[in-house]
Amino acid sequence: MPAIVLIGAQWGDEGKGKATDLLGTRVDYVVRYQGGNNAGHTVVTPDGEHYALHLLPSGVITPGCTPVIGNGVVVDPGALVAEMDGLLERGVSLDRLLISANAQLVMPHHRALDKVTERYLGAAKIGTTGRGIGPAYGDKVARMGIRVQDLLDPGIFRAKLELALREKNQVLAKVYNRTGISVADTCEEYAGYAERLRPHIADTARVLDEALRRDEVVLLEGSQGTLLDVDHGTYPFVTSSNPTAGGACAGSGLGPTKITKVVGILKAYTTRVGSGPFVTELDDKVGEELRRVGGEFGVTTGRARRTGWFDAVIGRYATRVNGITDYFLTKLDVLSGWDTVPVCVAYELPDGTVTDEMPMTQTDFHHAKPVYEELPGWQEDLSDCKDLADLPPNARAYVTALEEMVRAPISAIGVGPGRDQTIVVRDLL
Repeated sequence: MPAIVLIGAQWGDEGKGKATDLLGTRVDYVVRYQGGNNAGHTVVTPDGEHYALHLLPSGVITPGCTPVIGNGVVVDPGALVAEMDGLLERGVSLDRLLISANAQLVMPHHRALDKVTERYLGAAKIGTTGRGIGPAYGDKVARMGIRVQDLLDPGIFRAKLELALREKNQVLAKVYNRTGISVADTCEEYAGYAERLRPHIADTARVLDEALRRDEVVLLEGSQGTLLDVDHGTYPFVTSSNPTAGGACAGSGLGPTKITKVVGILKAYTTRVGSGPFVTELDDKVGEELRRVGGEFGVTTGRARRTGWFDAVIGRYATRVNGITDYFLTKLDVLSGWDTVPVCVAYELPDGTVTDEMPMTQTDFHHAKPVYEELPGWQEDLSDCKDLADLPPNARAYVTALEEMVRAPISAIGVGPGRDQTIVVRDLL
């Protein structure tokens, strides 16, 4: 049976939670394979319940589905326990939750360093959430990280922490004039997390391989989006991991030959958070209206998202770097009410040339100007549309135009936040 990757095709916040939840009713495992609690998914159930998820995979609220936090995730155990408690209070079972023993832990020194370095950068700041994600990934590749499995051995945990703080406390105190982190206090705090998380810690890569051998379906869920990928995104204004489809293998422990389909999530317009270039950004009343109607505020941070028209250049780029086989187009309903809907089909670069592909350099992308094609708009409310034929002609034409521009089929269309407000054109499994 298939292993399916679900990824954001823009700068994140495309509605992956809705797509994962829709597919989650038909899959056996939902795996979060990268990122940390610096991103979130919003899931709306058929009875109108809203769930804001940050570390936990979207499948956690689907009965019978096993949610997995993969080895590629950086786990803040305090944030995870708080999120678990919130779901338990609402009657959601966490009996099936699995956490990779190889996942990295976000530590107090990571959060402290994240905040002070952003302040130090000033106008050049990346726009991080300050939750310690980047420093945790930095320690991972520097082989100074502390893993989930280390919670199970207090001696190893303390030894690794002492070694890390030997350097980190010097940096906090002597570079940033901040108080160092206490080894004893941190060990005591994390010992409590160890007891709470112990029943869920597992060799998740082996569990997932065995699931596929039993002909069960595994859905691999990325956070953030393609343009925030540390290798393929708008560097340096990116996250610290690989949300692209290739990251699903490294972050879950499944080999690439196990992947049978890659589903990209596209918003019918474009948003991003944090700093960095954004070619189609609308810093005007139109952008404010898109933000208001679309409810464009971060699930995790509450930050207002930057808004702009659909960018077909980055859509084509996402298709290419992810090998996307199908698209799920979300929030088409938000575009109702405009006489025309502009779509960016190419960029004009500083030297006057026009390209319909992503520029090679950061400089060209930063200074690119959008080349728009105006498509006819529609006034009708789409929220009750159940089938492609129910869409107004101009809305159908918009979907067809985007499908041709991004060079992959649009197989599902979101016309509202609810689980049942999705038009399924082709089966995503």
